Amino acid sequence: MTGTEKPLDHADLKKLLRFSLTEKKVIQELGIPGEAFIPLLFSIRFGGDWSLAEKTGRFMAIKEKVTRFDEEEMVGRTLEIVYLFLNPSVLREEGTVYRLEKCSSRNERELVKRPYRVLVDGDYILRAVLDPLDLKIRLKRIEGPLEFTGSGAYGVAHEMEHLRCVEAEGTPFWEFEYEIED
Repeated sequence: MTGTEKPLDHADLKKLLRFSLTEKKVIQELGIPGEAFIPLLFSIRFGGDWSLAEKTGRFMAIKEKVTRFDEEEMVGRTLEIVYLFLNPSVLREEGTVYRLEKCSSRNERELVKRPYRVLVDGDYILRAVLDPLDLKIRLKRIEGPLEFTGSGAYGVAHEMEHLRCVEAEGTPFWEFEYEIED
């Protein structure tokens, strides 16, 4: 712990263990290798996109956010939709977007070039929808291919690089120049 985190009390620890046992049952029901679930698990627990290459296959989780807001009630919620791909393959990339990106394998952010739109398929695709109002994680196997635009497309491109053991060549952020506008 970093000192700012409070330790789990007995009741929370029991809930965490119960949740972990449920994950194990879900993996068995889905009929996928346990390690295939790891990118989805990390996306749910820590946020972001994740990938993992193992002897049993290549696995990738891509997270998108959708906010629904009721203007009359002035209340909304942000659904997190995580797609888990087993043995993903990119069928098409379109457009170019330049963006700053930070990867755990690098210390600083870099300016990289990514596709704006990506069409991706996989041997098996699972959609997980996390709803903060009813505290449910709804899982459903879906058929591909799926098209991602914007941040979803960037995530696919980035995670596919990890699965191919390739790192994007980018421009370090320190090559930017400050400019004060009047």
